[in-house]
Amino acid sequence: QVQLVESGGGLVQAGGSLRLSCAASGRTFSNYAMGWFRQAPGKEREFVAVISMSGIRTDYADSVKGRFTISRDNAKNTVYLQMNSLKPEDTAVYYCAADPNYVTDVERYAYWGQGTQVTVSS
Repeated sequence: QVQLVESGGGLVQAGGSLRLSCAASGRTFSNYAMGWFRQAPGKEREFVAVISMSGIRTDYADSVKGRFTISRDNAKNTVYLQMNSLKPEDTAVYYCAADPNYVTDVERYAYWGQGTQVTVSS
């Protein structure tokens, strides 16, 4: 089992920045690829970003490419999502997830956090 706890969400004006954190415990953190997903009201959960176990490889949804950056610190068992140039359409609950495989499909992830709310005002 892997336990994940997100933090760092909040209310920010359009154009602003936030950094989300996800602290992991349980199994060996560096054995898992880590992903960020989000879910807006009335919408399905969608992929945002993923980072490989070593941190060398990353991928992003087109909607956040160039604005968001995923990173990880394996010594601290933590993955981050730096979000810049935020837009109202980024408003959602953001979730981190862990899986032994490097995947972007929400259905493939085995472990999930409880989510943190991000609200971007116009």
